[in-house]
Amino acid sequence: MRTYHRRAVLGAGIAIAGSGLLAACSGGTAASGHPEHGNSHAAGDGYVAPDGPEVAAAEKARAGDGPVGEVRLTAVEGVVDLGGPTVRTWTYGGELPGKEIRVTAGGSLSATLANHLPLATSAHWHGLALRNDMDGVPGLTQSPVKAGAEFAYRFAVSRPGTYWLHPHSGVQLDRGLYAPLVVEDPKEPLQYDKEWVVVLDDWLDGVDGSTPDAVLAELTKGAPRTGMDGMEGMEGMDDPASRRPADPAGPSRMLMGATSDLLGGEAGDVKYPYYLVNGRVPQAPRGFTAKPGDRIRIRFINAGGDTAFRVALGDHPMTVTHTDGYPVVHAETDALLIGMGERYDVLVTAGDGVFPLVALAEGKDAAALDVLRTGGGTAPTPADRPRELSGRLLRAGELRADPSVALRDPGRAPDRTVTLRLTGSMALYDWAFDGAAYDPAVRHDVRQGERVRLTIANNTRMWHPVHVHGHTFSLTGGGARKDTAMVLPGRTLSVDLDADNPGLWMTHCHNVYHAEAGMMTVLGYRQ
Repeated sequence: MRTYHRRAVLGAGIAIAGSGLLAACSGGTAASGHPEHGNSHAAGDGYVAPDGPEVAAAEKARAGDGPVGEVRLTAVEGVVDLGGPTVRTWTYGGELPGKEIRVTAGGSLSATLANHLPLATSAHWHGLALRNDMDGVPGLTQSPVKAGAEFAYRFAVSRPGTYWLHPHSGVQLDRGLYAPLVVEDPKEPLQYDKEWVVVLDDWLDGVDGSTPDAVLAELTKGAPRTGMDGMEGMEGMDDPASRRPADPAGPSRMLMGATSDLLGGEAGDVKYPYYLVNGRVPQAPRGFTAKPGDRIRIRFINAGGDTAFRVALGDHPMTVTHTDGYPVVHAETDALLIGMGERYDVLVTAGDGVFPLVALAEGKDAAALDVLRTGGGTAPTPADRPRELSGRLLRAGELRADPSVALRDPGRAPDRTVTLRLTGSMALYDWAFDGAAYDPAVRHDVRQGERVRLTIANNTRMWHPVHVHGHTFSLTGGGARKDTAMVLPGRTLSVDLDADNPGLWMTHCHNVYHAEAGMMTVLGYRQ
């Protein structure tokens, strides 16, 4: 057994070499976006601006002297093979998922986004505590990256873990614009032989004329949108260059009658024709090869737009080691329920044979599939459902933070409580916080140094995975550190976070259609 720092990873991830230059990096200078280019979005009204001096000071404190990872992300439109079906969609570099990015904690990332799409886009670095003006939210932390333009994202990377990137422009997340981001620990405490990055997704773009924009139009019945690209008068919000018109030729994608006890009732809004593991339909899995007895670290990322996945590896228990990039007290389970935006790391000891990795689209009567091969045996089929799917299911609320990442002074009383009510209904598709659709000028106040308790009350009949940008929170009572957490219908979730990263931070439901309908708000640091 040995500890690896450069591992064999599914999808031929890009490893840092020597000076930190990523193998797929290409040259080029961004036209805008470097903090020193004066890309100012003044907060006003006494709030810390995304490029304010407070943000620069926090970035300086976070910076280390590790290697610089350099990468060029090229957002393009083209045809992608899903393992049989081919679709025309948007991706980074024509690959699905986009090429994995690897950097080292204590270093920094230099990523240039080149927009070759017909519309504006952006890149959000999901789960990272980074400088606010690099968070990738048009109209809040930056201007949209227009067609033909480039944007330079430059920031320190302080925490190891499993993260990912995706746009924060309209419903572009539900195309192919996403990629895994692994921040390696230079002092990795886990011992394992191989690593498997597993990106889960629900897919409809380019299938029989479907587009995410058309789906949103159907769900909202054509009502004016109040999300990231539908707010009239807000910079980058109502820019026609940031969204594609709905395609009336696509079939109905509205999902009715899908329910799940695990999700507290309704399972989702959208009927997807395909569910994918690492960009492949169940009939054509990529597969992962190991030797019997190998200890494998699996990094699960749910990049879906509207689907929770219940995941299990046939004939293998899983030991959960991390969630949302942060270590937990190790816990064994047969299956995991992973909401959109969530990540889980697990360890498994490979058996001898061929084993199905099944990601059940919870409540939707379909599944994605991949295969672990360590020896001979019959290949699993898309219909296979390992018994582990119905075995022990570990929920996020049962996990405990590893002592190394527990909030300091865990008994500290909150300095401030921010109450967020999740409101809306499927009938009206008026998803929101506190009954009001997203307005970037409306902020929930916090101040630097405060212990903030977020009380998230779900007053709807739908479950919502709530994601907080730029921070992690602790489930109260010593629970796991996370940045995305499911809130079931009729339930209230209380979490604590330390306000240690100044700026204007999006907080939203990670169902992309709920968010774009209006279920987004902002935590704003007062000066």
